[in-house]
Amino acid sequence: MNKKGIIKLARELRKNQTHAEKVFWQVVRNRNFDGKKFLRQHPLIYENKNNNLSFYIADFYCAECHLVIELDGKIHEEQKEYDEQRDLIINEMGIKVLRIRNGELKDIEGVKVKIRKLF
Repeated sequence: MNKKGIIKLARELRKNQTHAEKVFWQVVRNRNFDGKKFLRQHPLIYENKNNNLSFYIADFYCAECHLVIELDGKIHEEQKEYDEQRDLIINEMGIKVLRIRNGELKDIEGVKVKIRKLF
């Protein structure tokens, strides 16, 4: 997939957010969280070992903090190896990854504390 296709996919994902993503977005949008700029459904594009473009779309990304926040629903219980590999590649890009289970959003203040530890 080329860059235009990747960006188009990210835009479509923004239109179809999960409930958890909507809740979290209300907390971080418009620099509402400690003045940090967060983007949602942000593509992280890189060259793979075959020099082809590969990508991941992060649920939320803060460039200032080099931080990706992934909200994990039930599907992530079945794809742990994929998530671990994805996190390793994103870490190699110099970006930290914080995974938050959807249920944790019930304690949004606790989630904020977790995030602040990575700033």
